[in-house]
Amino acid sequence: MPKVSAEHLTNRRRQILDAAAGCFARNGFHRTSMQDIVKESGLSAGLIYRYFTGKEDMILAIVGEWHTTRSAGLGSAGDPLTAYLGLLREIADPAAAQQRNLGLQAWAETVREPRIRALARQGVEEQLEAFADVAPEPLIRVLVAVYQGLLLQASWDDSLDVEAFVAAVGDLVRRRV
Repeated sequence: MPKVSAEHLTNRRRQILDAAAGCFARNGFHRTSMQDIVKESGLSAGLIYRYFTGKEDMILAIVGEWHTTRSAGLGSAGDPLTAYLGLLREIADPAAAQQRNLGLQAWAETVREPRIRALARQGVEEQLEAFADVAPEPLIRVLVAVYQGLLLQASWDDSLDVEAFVAAVGDLVRRRV
């Protein structure tokens, strides 16, 4: 049997997760079947099960990646406020609709699935640690809530003025910090 490269395995895993994310964003976690993911990916069910034990495994992987990406985005800029405001703009961008849908569903799953709750809590804890020298914990928690609220509003309000929202958040934080 030919040996498959690590790059090939990584690309195949990415293909499956992208297909699952597309299905989840359109239909929700619970209305998406494994057959939907098979069809979307163009792969066989057997091959998908070599990479993931089922939908829950894929959901956990997607949520984990989402939190990692968000944390990296916040940690990449020198100025934490600038990074945070950029993250607000990014999540409200029309191109981020799929990510918003996945994020909303993931947060809803935190009340049902302890592993997803743990990932969500980890994301908040990482922000508390990353910005401990910049702002007090209550303010950081408020900023997490602002992010979550914007994600929700951007998902259902096409008329939302994102730049005005971001400017208002920046003004509020600058007055406090």
